[in-house]
Amino acid sequence: MNTNEIARIASLVGEPARTAMLLALMDGRALTAHELAAAGNISAATASRHLALLVEAGLLRLQRQGRHRYHTLASAGVARMLENIIQLASGRTPAPRTVTGPRDAALRLARTCYDHIAGRLGVAITQHLLDEGAITFDGEAGHVTDRAAAVLNGLGVDAAALVDTQGRRPHCRPCLDWSERRTHVAGRLGALICSHCLDSGWLTRQEGSRALRVSPRGAVALRDGLGQARWTALVQAA
Repeated sequence: MNTNEIARIASLVGEPARTAMLLALMDGRALTAHELAAAGNISAATASRHLALLVEAGLLRLQRQGRHRYHTLASAGVARMLENIIQLASGRTPAPRTVTGPRDAALRLARTCYDHIAGRLGVAITQHLLDEGAITFDGEAGHVTDRAAAVLNGLGVDAAALVDTQGRRPHCRPCLDWSERRTHVAGRLGALICSHCLDSGWLTRQEGSRALRVSPRGAVALRDGLGQARWTALVQAA
């Protein structure tokens, strides 16, 4: 047992600004240094130093996507440690939720991300595929399982269309959603689901915007495909 390392981790978690930044990540999202600075009520420069220490200690993971840099909790073990501390410190006022992404409600609900669906709808579809075992994510890689055909059929999607002899694009991969800060599915599968929803009239494009509108017919089909509980949570989310 390395008591010095235990003490170092405890001191990192115990600093109030770092604690606030760690708690802001407890809902599974990925946040920028600017957003975490706001959560910790500290300057960007101070936040950068704190975040570097947390990454070095293995408490946070730095994820780069394009020109953006996001921070997430490094593992479920870190989340469990924080949950245990929260239980010990029960009675304190919970940290406020950090606001991310676009203010436009339509963009937050559903939008195109290149050729796949992003926003709450994209994340909900992806979580459904994960929960049903149709896909798995391993870091930045994604895999389609032998359950995919049956699960996609429930969404009205023909899995045979995933076969692509023309290129080397991956069947699926996780794409970090910049408003929800959770992953939605990209790759050929993401494009296939998006095109199916558009071709079926479930989703319609809005002129001059990446926002996608869910049609009444699409609401029924997606509710049936995703399940009533997931659909209700999606449409009622603030």
